[in-house]
Amino acid sequence: MKQRCLVAGAVLGAAVGAGIGVGVTRARPVPPTLVVDRTPASTGAVAVASYADALAASRPAVVSVYSTKYARQRGPAAAAQNDRRNPLRPGAGAAAPLQTERGLGSGVIVSPEGYILTNNHVIEGADELLVKLPDDRELSARIVGTDPKTDVAVIKVEGSALPHVVLGDSDKLRVGDVVFALGNPLDVGQTATMGIVSATGRRGLDLLARGDTDPGYEDFIQTDAAINVGNSGGALIDAHGRLVGINTAIMTTSRGNIGIGFSIPVNLAAFVMKSLVETGTVVRGYLGVSTQDLDSGLAAGFGLKDTRGVLVSEITAQSPAARAGLLAGDVVLAVNDKPVANRDELRLLVSQLTPGTKVALRISREGKASVVEVTLGQLSDAREDPARASLEFLAGVQVARINEQLKREFALTEDSGVVVVSVDRRSPHAARLPVGTVIETVNKAEVADAQDAVEALRKGRNTLVVRYGTSRQFLSVELAPSAPE
Repeated sequence: MKQRCLVAGAVLGAAVGAGIGVGVTRARPVPPTLVVDRTPASTGAVAVASYADALAASRPAVVSVYSTKYARQRGPAAAAQNDRRNPLRPGAGAAAPLQTERGLGSGVIVSPEGYILTNNHVIEGADELLVKLPDDRELSARIVGTDPKTDVAVIKVEGSALPHVVLGDSDKLRVGDVVFALGNPLDVGQTATMGIVSATGRRGLDLLARGDTDPGYEDFIQTDAAINVGNSGGALIDAHGRLVGINTAIMTTSRGNIGIGFSIPVNLAAFVMKSLVETGTVVRGYLGVSTQDLDSGLAAGFGLKDTRGVLVSEITAQSPAARAGLLAGDVVLAVNDKPVANRDELRLLVSQLTPGTKVALRISREGKASVVEVTLGQLSDAREDPARASLEFLAGVQVARINEQLKREFALTEDSGVVVVSVDRRSPHAARLPVGTVIETVNKAEVADAQDAVEALRKGRNTLVVRYGTSRQFLSVELAPSAPE
């Protein structure tokens, strides 16, 4: 069975201790000084005997990232331990000991100021971060910012004479270019593996999906250079020693590498880093359309020769697209002269443009070519798909007000209430509140929208009336449980 997995988090071990976790400091430091070389990779038929010189420039900047998480011991074992305590003895009633979990990933120093690119899943939930350089220096790191939608994270260390890589131009990568994966797989030490670029622009793999409504922004470089557990966050280096990607995931039939690895393009990672450093979040452009891909029938119906392009199915009121005069039924063919083949390409391209930017959309309207100029707005989570704007109702459970789009999507007959639109698979409520569940009342109060549902919690014994298809049931839920790690 084919598996898709993020490959970083080698768990180095767990231990029980009585210490207190030290939180990772979050700050907004000065911008990094990046060195970028956009020269295309050289071509030719001359065989290269060694790439040692190319790697020598980048290897010192590829680091190991050790994360530590602290959590109070939970579950039957902890309860039994407490039950066995003599209540009259000293220490009775004390908090359960801390459970310590340590993980391993890799990272890349990209500036002399100590900025490091890595994966969000390498450092997610960490209470402490330790970075180890190839010269055996160990430095504490702090989180600058994270972006789960791309799985990019930026951390920072303080130190002198820090090595850093030169950034390449991932847009110029071609299938067949030689690349190297650098990182610390399984904590054996820095390792270099060699392969080629197998594909570019890999999307729709669901490697970054968080729940059912957030697909993330995928634009992976595929490579057969071996990537294993511990490599995530490490460097994908070209034959000139330049950073072209951040190693992130593999597709496999087991837990090991079978030659299908995925890296985040450095151009995308650098865009995310710049925004995180400057604003503390990722600022993305917003168009305000619902779209769909073309098939051969739709393409013919709209007077197109092929299925390349993006069909606009709906325009959000008062959005940048609406103000610019874009219409449902328009087919977007290019943005600023850059062709877009499908909706994922359009979404990714717009997301990397600055709000306030004026863009030229080349469209086909009723079979005739024209250009529409749009001044982009700023994307928020609610705007990304306005019909699915949702709130977290319970841990890991997102709900939204029932509307026409959601009625079609989930085959609902109800005209009111809220519906579960996303469930984190780790949520303790996942089994009883699957996607598509209609919540009619919360603590006997009818709920018209997501905010009503959230506000009705804690006003009773937290009893819900829910509907699964034609089945109507009562449910009792517990508040604020934590999703398991």
